[in-house]
Amino acid sequence: MTVQKYLKSNIFDWLMLTVAGIVNAFGVTVFLSPVNLYDSGISGTSMLLSGITPPMFSLSFFLLILNVPLFLYGLKKQGGSFTARAIYTVAVYSVSAWLITDVLPIDVSIASPLAGKDLLLCALFGGLISGVGSGLAIRFGGAMDGVEVLAVIFSGRLGVTVGTFVMTYNVLLYIVCGIVLESWILPLYSIVTYGAGIKTIDFIVEGIDRSKAAFIVTSCPEEICQKLSEKFERGITTIKAQGFYSGTEKTVIYFVVNRFQIGKLKEIVHTADPEAYVSISEIADIYGKGKN
Repeated sequence: MTVQKYLKSNIFDWLMLTVAGIVNAFGVTVFLSPVNLYDSGISGTSMLLSGITPPMFSLSFFLLILNVPLFLYGLKKQGGSFTARAIYTVAVYSVSAWLITDVLPIDVSIASPLAGKDLLLCALFGGLISGVGSGLAIRFGGAMDGVEVLAVIFSGRLGVTVGTFVMTYNVLLYIVCGIVLESWILPLYSIVTYGAGIKTIDFIVEGIDRSKAAFIVTSCPEEICQKLSEKFERGITTIKAQGFYSGTEKTVIYFVVNRFQIGKLKEIVHTADPEAYVSISEIADIYGKGKN
């Protein structure tokens, strides 16, 4: 990559991190905060703390003082580039949240300007929009929330996965919200927000239409590869293999299709070799031209 291309790529990444922070702030301040719904992670924690402390301690204030130390703490684990991008994204998020709530002529004090007091609409759209922001932050090398840093650092020591750590944190957060508010309606709607946000992040980071990788173990590789190539006009990779119990020579065919092509792939394979073993798994990203 030339220096010019590298700089253009970096500029685009930082631009998208700026967009991520603004989008996330819009989702939280316009849909969630006005009706006392809570985001997940440090964002949700900041919303809770800003609601039970004096007005001088705003959402923006807690976002910075909770997130930034966590990112700095994870500097060694995550690297300088990630830490810098994450802190920048959170700063944009914080400033944007402050502008929306305190500067711009938008009344978000008692209800959502777009969804009113409809909790379901606020939960769904707040989760979707903040999920877009978080997804963009992750996709372009940053992060919106310090809980992921804590998860990377402590999940191994606690013997749990990163996903389990984050989920546990959020469950405890919503339980605390229910206790503080003396009501479980808003925490339960906040779980809807969390679910919508998680699915949106997956779509943004991994793609809405994720491809499928097929591993085909067969004794008829030539016929199968020929038919797959003719039908899909795509590269195919073959690997020589041997059955452990039978000791017979086999070939493993690796082939990538989209979800609409799975049925045709199965038909082609089992027509050519009824005894073929086919394993299909979901994959997130594909790089290269696939001209094998």
